[in-house]
Amino acid sequence: MDTMSDVWKEVLAVCRKKVSDVMFNLWIAPLELIKFENDTFVFMIGTEFKKTIIMDKFSSVIKESFEEVMGFPVEIDILVSNKPVKPEPENKNEPAHPVNREFTFENFIVGSSNRFAYTVSVAVTANPGIAHNPLLIYGRSGLGKTHLMLAIEHELRRKYPDMVIIYTTGEDLMNELLKGVRVKNTVPFRNKYRNADALLVDDIQFIQKSDSFQEEFFHTFDTLYRAGKQIVLTSDVPPRDMQILDERLRGRFEQGVLADVQPPDYDTRKAIILKKCEQLGIELEDDIVDFIAQNVKNNIRQLEGTVNKILAIKKTYNSEFTLEEARNIVNDITNDSQPVSVTVDKIIDYIAKAFGVSAADIKSNKRQADINLARQISMYVIKEVTTLTLQDIGSIFGKNHSTVLHSINQVKSKLNENPQAKVVTMGAINEYNKD
Repeated sequence: MDTMSDVWKEVLAVCRKKVSDVMFNLWIAPLELIKFENDTFVFMIGTEFKKTIIMDKFSSVIKESFEEVMGFPVEIDILVSNKPVKPEPENKNEPAHPVNREFTFENFIVGSSNRFAYTVSVAVTANPGIAHNPLLIYGRSGLGKTHLMLAIEHELRRKYPDMVIIYTTGEDLMNELLKGVRVKNTVPFRNKYRNADALLVDDIQFIQKSDSFQEEFFHTFDTLYRAGKQIVLTSDVPPRDMQILDERLRGRFEQGVLADVQPPDYDTRKAIILKKCEQLGIELEDDIVDFIAQNVKNNIRQLEGTVNKILAIKKTYNSEFTLEEARNIVNDITNDSQPVSVTVDKIIDYIAKAFGVSAADIKSNKRQADINLARQISMYVIKEVTTLTLQDIGSIFGKNHSTVLHSINQVKSKLNENPQAKVVTMGAINEYNKD
């Protein structure tokens, strides 16, 4: 068995080089090697859906990798375990809100856009109050911040049944405290929150710039932190951009670990779609999955909403789902009721204001450094939030598609090294998603 396991480890290392990290972790790594007989490696997997995906899309990669390691061709077979889900253990510390079992670490799709946030979130549950405390996860709406927050809560409750865990939102926290302030009795608030072992606050940006609230929350935060209690926050912006915060709170937020989540790349989007299909028990043709992944780019909720709508249509009409129907759903979900030209103009106007130039400057051939960067960011954002081709985008700026592609690549390389470029780019995408 040790020898067979060693072979499989080597094969996994080869497979990892042939597919993206997202696809490897989601489909190949979970395979459990059972036996080897008659030149066939037999594996176990949890569901029929997973077996179908692996055999259809990854069996050739796995067999090629085995041949590279062993020097001769082999076959693979996959059995389905269909193990019943174990019931959750009784927890004396029941949450004040229903826990959604869908939001676990196992169901979170990890890609380059969220790997750091995922890694530190898992680490928090291994050493609460010690590793990465406080932790603030930030990024715009629909990218998985709340999923990670709920996954942390779920794992803490599973590992530490006696831990006092409070999950709330910034708005609910604020309303609860202000209610106490109005009746001149904040003792219940203090008793509740300052005795928590872990405080998880989602959407902290919604707290008001109220002196009484921020004063009370500061002392609650400080009490928990000094006692070694775990604090996890989410926000749509980093602390430096939270204009409502006084300096003391901002400093407390920044003294921990800041982890951002970005829009998922193509492979991650595709993995999210396939995972949602597995959860709903539906299968989609490759061209439909590819089309959705290519065109729903900036919001995980929209990706999942697309699959949910497909399921509803399949149930209603009991028929095969077509690519044309997928186009119609994507058009509805990605807000195509607004003309592309209007979207483009809004993006350029936003970026022009951020750089202190005019929209006409961005569309011109002027080559000043600030105008050129604004032009490149405009091309990048338009590509990210619309379905326009490189040639279409080039026609807006009087450039060819090669220039557009070069500009997009330039922006990608600058996002991690140029703070202004990153802030303006993310701000422009945020502005689009508000519409």
